[in-house]
Amino acid sequence: MGVDVVRASARAGRVVLWEESPRDGAQAKTLMTPDFRVRLARTQGRVFGADGPRHVVFAAGFPAVCPQEFEAVRRVAVEAEGAVSVSAVCRGTAHDVRQALDSVRGTAHARIMVVVPASEAMAGVMTHGTAEQALAGGAALVARALDTDDTVAVDVCLADASRADPLLVGEHAARLTEAGAGVVVLADTVGDQLPEDAATMFTTVRRRAGDDVVLASHLHNDLGLALANTLQALRAGIRVHASSWLGIAERSGMVATEQLLFLLAYRPERTRELLGDARDAWWTAPDLTLLPDIARMVSAETGAPLGVTTPIVGDGVGTISTGTPFVHPRLFEPYDPRELLGIEPRVILTHLASGRVIRAVAARLGHHLDAEQTRAAATWVKSRAYERGQAVVDDADFADYLCAPAVPAARGAGAAR
Repeated sequence: MGVDVVRASARAGRVVLWEESPRDGAQAKTLMTPDFRVRLARTQGRVFGADGPRHVVFAAGFPAVCPQEFEAVRRVAVEAEGAVSVSAVCRGTAHDVRQALDSVRGTAHARIMVVVPASEAMAGVMTHGTAEQALAGGAALVARALDTDDTVAVDVCLADASRADPLLVGEHAARLTEAGAGVVVLADTVGDQLPEDAATMFTTVRRRAGDDVVLASHLHNDLGLALANTLQALRAGIRVHASSWLGIAERSGMVATEQLLFLLAYRPERTRELLGDARDAWWTAPDLTLLPDIARMVSAETGAPLGVTTPIVGDGVGTISTGTPFVHPRLFEPYDPRELLGIEPRVILTHLASGRVIRAVAARLGHHLDAEQTRAAATWVKSRAYERGQAVVDDADFADYLCAPAVPAARGAGAAR
C-alpha cells in the first residue's frame, strides 16, 4: 500500500481526529443518512483544507449492520474520497473483515478498524475465550486482511482496554503493529476512568509497546471526564484521538469533536506546551469558523440539542445579558468568538438586563431611550419575564412594547424613529 497518512501524521507529532459521530453516534439512537454522512465528511475535511486525510479519520459506519449500512459506508468512501481518511468498522471475524474491506476498497486513504476485546471480561463475552487468545487472534486478522487487500490500512480497537492488563495490552499492541496494524486504539469502553487512570494506562502501554506503535484514544464520557482523559492521553504522547460531534455516542457519549479541536487550536502556544514539544499540532491550521455550522448540521440531522451552555458551539456563546459583561465583554470570555469562530456578539434581553442592555436592544430596534424611558422599559422587561416564566424577552415582544402608544418609552421612541 502507499503511505499511511494517519500513521505518518501521528509519528510526526501531528494530531489526528477519529470522527465517530456516524458510527459510535448511532449507538446514541441517531441515524445519519448516507447523503448527510458524505456531506459531513467533506465539510469536516475542509476544516483542514488539502490536509483533511492527514487529520481526520472518518468512521463512516459498521457495514455488517445491514445492506443499507454497507451502502452508506461505501458512498462515503467513494464520494468523500480525498477529503478525509474513510474507515469502516467491523467485528473481529473473517467475514466482517472481508465485508469492511469491500465497503472501502479502491478508494484513497481507505481504512478498516477491527474491534478486539482486551480485558478478560470483554473477551469472555465477545469471543468466549481469554484476552490473550482474543489479542493473538486480532494479529492474525490484521495479517489476513492485508493479505486480502494491502491497499487498505488496518487498525485495531482494543475494547475495554481500561480494564485490561496494560502490560499485556502493550505487548500485543506491538504484535499487532508487527502484523501490519496502522493504529492501535485503546478504548475506555465503559467510561469509568479518572484522569490519573487514563494517564497511567496510556503511559504504561506506550512504554511497553515501543516507539513503532501508533496508539489512539477512544474515551467515553459516563463520568463527564472524556475530555480531561483525552488531554491526559495527549500528555502521554498519544496523537490520534476519537471524538464525536456534540459528543454523541453510546450512553453518555464521548469527547466532543468541536471541544477537542477548538481546545487544541485556539491557543497554539498552550497546545505546544500540552504536547510537550515545539512541533505544531497541525499540518494545516484548522478553520475554526466552520465549527458552529457543522455542529448545527449535526444537531439538525440527529436531534442532539445545542443548549445555552454547550461549549464552543452552543446558543450562549457570544451572548451578553447583564451590565458588566456588556461594558467589558472580553473580561468574561476566554477567547474572542467573532475572531475565532465567526460568531457575532449578541445582546440578549432578560430579567437581568441593566440599563445599558435595555438601551442597546432598544437602539437595535430603532428606538433611543432617555433615562426615564429606560427605567420604564426595564420595569416592563423584568415584569414580562416573570409573568411568562421565561428569562428571555424576545425582540418582537420588546418592539411591541416600545411601539405601544400608552407607555413613556414608546412616545420617546416614536419621536426618535
